[in-house]
Amino acid sequence: MDIADLTPVELRIWRAFPGGAALDVRRDGNGDAAQAEDREGTVRAEVLRALLLSGSSEPGETPALHVTGARITGALDLRHAEVRHPIHLTACHFQRPLELDGAQTRLLDLSGSYLPALAATAIRVDGALRLTNCRISGSVRLSNAEISGGIFLDRSRVGTDGVWALHLDHASVGTDVWAPGLVALGGIRLGAANVAGAVNLEDAQVKNLGGDALDAARLNVGTVLNAGGLTTEGRVRLTGSKVAGWISFIEARLSNPGGVALGISSCEATQLTLRDAHPINGDVKMHYASFKVIEAEPGVWPARVRLDGLTYETLTPRLSAADRLALLQRDADGFVPHSYEQLAASYRRSGDDADTRTVQLAKQRRRRATLPWYAKLWGYVQDATVGYGFRPTRAGSWLLALLILGSLTYGLHHPAPVEQGKGPAFNPSVYTLDLLLPIIDFGQRNAFAPAGLYQWLSYVIIASGWVLTTAVATGITRALNRQ
Repeated sequence: MDIADLTPVELRIWRAFPGGAALDVRRDGNGDAAQAEDREGTVRAEVLRALLLSGSSEPGETPALHVTGARITGALDLRHAEVRHPIHLTACHFQRPLELDGAQTRLLDLSGSYLPALAATAIRVDGALRLTNCRISGSVRLSNAEISGGIFLDRSRVGTDGVWALHLDHASVGTDVWAPGLVALGGIRLGAANVAGAVNLEDAQVKNLGGDALDAARLNVGTVLNAGGLTTEGRVRLTGSKVAGWISFIEARLSNPGGVALGISSCEATQLTLRDAHPINGDVKMHYASFKVIEAEPGVWPARVRLDGLTYETLTPRLSAADRLALLQRDADGFVPHSYEQLAASYRRSGDDADTRTVQLAKQRRRRATLPWYAKLWGYVQDATVGYGFRPTRAGSWLLALLILGSLTYGLHHPAPVEQGKGPAFNPSVYTLDLLLPIIDFGQRNAFAPAGLYQWLSYVIIASGWVLTTAVATGITRALNRQ
């Protein structure tokens, strides 16, 4: 480009470039880029392109494009270009979308700028990509990008309702994706991205109702995924993601009425926390997810969940089994035995035997509803007598009650001996005990024969003894199997 064709502001930029000097082209040095309408701050995109691709420098100088407050006209097209110099175009107003597909550069800083859109698919940046406090009315496309440093989107506003606002799928980031306070009108795609550090979406707002607010399926994060205070309208999808540290939805508001609000099936992380989160408006899917710790109050979960295959070691805060069991009742897949076993195992690991038995009993009662009528009947008997083996003292109470009843009744109304002058002396308590215990013979049952109503009472005691002892045996077997 002929230097004689440059405007005064373009000439200043051209001369500042070889030494990497920073240049603020706004009239007063601190104006708003979106209002930089005056010709003094207007720069043609073709001038910047020519400077970045063929700008000269003197020995010992470090060239860099470092411009603040420019109004850039035309399309800055650097597709597939190799730019060896850092690019700082801060607080600038771009008239046309910035085209960087397949480009390579050392550093890209667009902080505080306005852009109609940013197309940077498969871009490679040796340093950081800074989009802090930007206003981008269209989408930001960074799919398959390779960023050696971090991506900074804090306090930016991106996208248009109904379309994807931010594409980071299959991207590789050397440090962090830093986007606290981001406002995205449209979904965010992080599918199959690899982030060596953290993903920070604290206090971000993402709106894509009816679609995916955050699609992070198969995302890999080296430290933490911080979505504390995140507000979403649309599905949050973390299916198959792996996070080395914790996933935080502290104080988050997740909403997708009529659909899945939080999908974390097959997700792996050290901890999932929803501490102080608002009640989730929409379904939750956690099939085959795996966490060491899940932190959530029961009230945060919605009316429909899917928990089959979910594994964890500990639930916090520490609550009773009665407070946790309601969630398992809301599983859309119906009775899921694995969910009850996981909850029981978490109480067992903490040494809480009482709550462990409560969960196991609830499992048997829920299972009973799926059985045919005859199996249900036997289930009710086991429940009433020994609580399916998890309440063994019930059998003792029933046996004691029948022993007292029989002792009093037959103590007042002795049954007649089968053979006069033969057999042991009648003892009402031993006689009743002989009726109750079908295996043991104390010699009383066969020696005396009650009549009428008292004979029917003996039948009831005998039948009850069989049922109770069988139920006790079943309970003992189940208890031994648990050990």
